[in-house]
Amino acid sequence: MTMKVRDVAPNASNSSNFNVVADSHTKVGTTLENLKSAVNGETGASAKYAAFSKAAQAAGYDQIARQFAATSAAEQIHIKLEVAEIQKKEPDYVAPEAPTDVVGTKTDLDLISGALGEIYETSDMYPSFINVAIEEGETGAQMVFTRAKLAESVHAELYMDAYNNIDAQDDEKFYLCPVCGYIHKGEDFEKCPICFAPKNSFREF
Repeated sequence: MTMKVRDVAPNASNSSNFNVVADSHTKVGTTLENLKSAVNGETGASAKYAAFSKAAQAAGYDQIARQFAATSAAEQIHIKLEVAEIQKKEPDYVAPEAPTDVVGTKTDLDLISGALGEIYETSDMYPSFINVAIEEGETGAQMVFTRAKLAESVHAELYMDAYNNIDAQDDEKFYLCPVCGYIHKGEDFEKCPICFAPKNSFREF
């Protein structure tokens, strides 16, 4: 799975995949409200993927367990970026605690659950939030939302690849961009295609 590196970093003004789905389910508010909503969503997603990782490990799916762990860590990066934007306006803001009652089920179904969640975020939630950030001139939030949106689409693609190949796993590792949460499977890359962070800064799973 790979995302091609472009000459310039992708964003809403130079890309064609930032449209919001016609049947949007996202409740949209101000950028500040949207940031808080995103933090809530990412917190739940991170906890869910951590639980899925444990279940996959117990079921003998080592590579998928590492993938879920990498994606859980990616969502923590998004949380950190979004919290920083909130705290520019509300310095005392504290992110919510992660839920502790999340458990994995069957690994194939957990992969589908993960893919559906990431597709929602990349095609509905984040594009909706980006539009508001553009309207309000919130450039910092716009960049944070944009990087998260682009990373989530790759997460979804990786989940579907794992689902399709659940009985034919390989031993490739996953590499997490510490800046934007992009995940690359395998070592055939030089830098992040979203934020251009160099390969040597990536975290290995």
